[in-house]
Amino acid sequence: MSTPGVLTFTQQAWEQVLAKVKRAVVYLDAACAESLHWGCGSSRLLEAVGSSACYVREFEPAAVGGGTEQPKAVFVLSCLLKGRTVETLRDIICRSHFQYCVVVTAVNHAVHLTANHVPPAAAAELEGQQPVFEQLEEKLCEWMGNMNYTAEVLHVPLLLACAAPHLALTPAFASLFPLLPQDVHILNCARPDKRRLGNLGEVDATTLTPELLLTIRCLVSGLSSLCEHLGVREECFAVGSLSRIIAADLANFAPAKNRRKTATGRASVVFVDRTLDLTGAAGHHGDNLVEKILSVLPQLPGHSSDVMVNMVELTALQAEDESQHMVAPGCLAQSNDPAAKALWEALLNTKHKEAVMEVRRHLVEAASRENLPIKLSMGRVTPGQLTSYIHLFKNNLKALGNHCGVLQLGLATVQTLKHPQTAKWDNFLAFERLLLQSIGESTMSVVLNQLLPMIKPLNQRTNDDYSPEELLVLLIYIYSVSGEFSVDKDLGEGEEKVKKALAQVFCEESELSPLLQKITGCDSSINLTFHKSRSAMDELFTSLRDIAGARNLMKQFKSVYVPGNHTHQASYKPLLKQVVEEIFNPERPDPVDIEHMSSGLTDLLKTGFSMFMKVSRPHPSDHPLLILFVVGGVTVSEAKMIKDLVPSLKPGTQVIVLSTRLLKPTNIPELLFTTDRLHPDLGF
Repeated sequence: MSTPGVLTFTQQAWEQVLAKVKRAVVYLDAACAESLHWGCGSSRLLEAVGSSACYVREFEPAAVGGGTEQPKAVFVLSCLLKGRTVETLRDIICRSHFQYCVVVTAVNHAVHLTANHVPPAAAAELEGQQPVFEQLEEKLCEWMGNMNYTAEVLHVPLLLACAAPHLALTPAFASLFPLLPQDVHILNCARPDKRRLGNLGEVDATTLTPELLLTIRCLVSGLSSLCEHLGVREECFAVGSLSRIIAADLANFAPAKNRRKTATGRASVVFVDRTLDLTGAAGHHGDNLVEKILSVLPQLPGHSSDVMVNMVELTALQAEDESQHMVAPGCLAQSNDPAAKALWEALLNTKHKEAVMEVRRHLVEAASRENLPIKLSMGRVTPGQLTSYIHLFKNNLKALGNHCGVLQLGLATVQTLKHPQTAKWDNFLAFERLLLQSIGESTMSVVLNQLLPMIKPLNQRTNDDYSPEELLVLLIYIYSVSGEFSVDKDLGEGEEKVKKALAQVFCEESELSPLLQKITGCDSSINLTFHKSRSAMDELFTSLRDIAGARNLMKQFKSVYVPGNHTHQASYKPLLKQVVEEIFNPERPDPVDIEHMSSGLTDLLKTGFSMFMKVSRPHPSDHPLLILFVVGGVTVSEAKMIKDLVPSLKPGTQVIVLSTRLLKPTNIPELLFTTDRLHPDLGF
């Protein structure tokens, strides 16, 4: 049997679902589809359904119902069974001919009790009972039109999308993002009769919005199930304000109490707020092919961490734009193809140059196995060379079927290497290095003045110039890496110039991108006045100032900027690297910014006694497994850095990196400027 890990956790969860889907119409929401996509693959689901009369459909209000020849339905949902979700269930079932309905939710029953305002004491008395699920089962029969039909509601922890054995994502929480100082003001306005919060450090679970609190509880429910699968009792730690609330909720999650008593293993779970370091996410220092693929290829619809690969080159169609929509796209996730999976993991764990060579090696091996007439060439790998290898498979259906996964990754590589945005990656990197030197030698106003000539309206921009969205990425980089700075008249004037220039550029766009529409609140550039654009800039710069001050409450992790000297240039030191190095500091000092969250009276007593007796406080390096959860997204380079760094600092320690999503630089403006951090959409 496989060693318990994130992949076995996901696969075992899906096996429970697959056992229910035989000859059923299956409705999936986007987050569960993404979990399936990375964990088992859609082909596994279709095999389990096993009937051409049954289909896999997206769970949405307009979804087609089941006909007379489709008596069974399985709904696989990542969210709470409440509000709009239940209404959609009702609407689909009422227009169908189902006689047997199974509803699978990734959120356990205890959280459903919380969502229905059942007090903790009353919930404790219901242990072993599932009244919310039982009531919904009755409703399902009612909607099917016969109380003697069969209905089943069950919890299966479909939390993760496993990108690799060391890296897993939580698609249902892709838009969960840490709070900013401006959110404190909003929380204060919502509680005028209560004590005012001074800063993010004073925000706790009792001060959050009900929607955000429930979102956190849903996430904690899944993480508790993961710890149960891994057989560990977890100690929870946090770096950052939202991380502290999540860690405390997991530490005190009532259904986990009994599980922890019998767990034989131990683990440290460390949550880290992404907002403490957006430099790594907005920057282009990661020398990784996968990061470039994610950045330049179009996103796979409904997914937060995969892309569309144009497969037209493997067909007889002309490689024109219209043809792309006639052929199903390829993707990066290759869960059922061992060779492609090995190549994908190699791409995640190697530098750009080695990764491209690895793609060539896999294509050559695949062609050799099929006895295709391959012409070997040594030296530098070019897109043309890779394309010539891929074309060998073009008219050979058997070879295409045998190596489809490797070919998808090969085409993703070729399309990325040839993409004009890839050439721009180096431009970004050069400017970011220049900024690092400037930040140490100049004031913030001088740095902003360097950016000013790069802000050009559409009619003056060439392909080498930066789009408005790319300029926002650079601004986030500047403010995040700079950290706290003194506000003076020069800075105010510098910001005003940038605001005015950007506002004008927004107004002169021929059409507004989805991001610019969200930022400005206008769906068309025709409706965008300079006044509206200027107001949007004021809000945007408030967020940028918040990002610059995100580490103000930190005592140890106050900076990600390393000043230059006569031997070294100024550089960026990732906050995640600082956190991991502090966790495994051989001197084991009491962590200053890595807070331990107590899980009850015993822990509190231990912490209290340690003040005057020789009792060791819990330390994140105490256990053989470290789970590092980045709240708000993680990059491929960061995950690799953590995976390599931990065993070098403490051999034998296993590490798992979890995060809400895989990040690329262009994600950051959307998450920072357009996400409703306090009111996530829970489906009701």
